Amino acid sequence: EVELVESGGDLVQPGGSLRLSCVASGFTFSSYTMNWVRQAPGKGLEWVAGISVRGTTTKYCESVKGRFTISRDNAKNTLYLQLDALKTSDTGMYYCAREAAAYSVVKIYNESESERLLRGQGTQVTVSS
Repeated sequence: EVELVESGGDLVQPGGSLRLSCVASGFTFSSYTMNWVRQAPGKGLEWVAGISVRGTTTKYCESVKGRFTISRDNAKNTLYLQLDALKTSDTGMYYCAREAAAYSVVKIYNESESERLLRGQGTQVTVSS
């Protein structure tokens, strides 16, 4: 059974940092492009970042470029998202997400495409003073 378990979310002040983790099981993690998506209160899913199977290619949505860093450790079946210079607009539930097919290209997803990704239960990030 495919399982994605996120952790690391917390309440943090604006300008602060967090590191999210996602432990994967039930599939060959190193064969899949991985993503982070988020959902702000009352809004739809927003794709945040993606990383290729070996971690050599990464993409980010415009609102997080230069502040967030996606990475992976295939030996540990773990995906990470480093969040720096956090803003109140970064508040939301953050999900680790996977495409249905292995070896897919890293791409930018719109909201409806993000809905079709396989996601974990999520971890809550709240940015507030």
